[in-house]
Amino acid sequence: MENPFETGQVKNYLLLYAAVVVIMVLFFIASTLFHDDQVIEQRVFNTEINSTTNSEVKEDLKALQGEAGSKKFKLLDKI
Repeated sequence: MENPFETGQVKNYLLLYAAVVVIMVLFFIASTLFHDDQVIEQRVFNTEINSTTNSEVKEDLKALQGEAGSKKFKLLDKI
């Protein structure tokens, strides 16, 4: 195998490297030019405090416990 530095082929390697760099720069420029910015709408969340009373919560718990008793499977009691 011949040494590329002795045969004068270094110029070809440098041209290949320069061509790759130019292509990378062109792709970077093309990607920045044709990049569309997306407009994202700001979401507004409901900040009102939910005013549930203790009696409503207790009624909901009783209803859930009633449904759990009618299920096919029963969970084991904690020790």
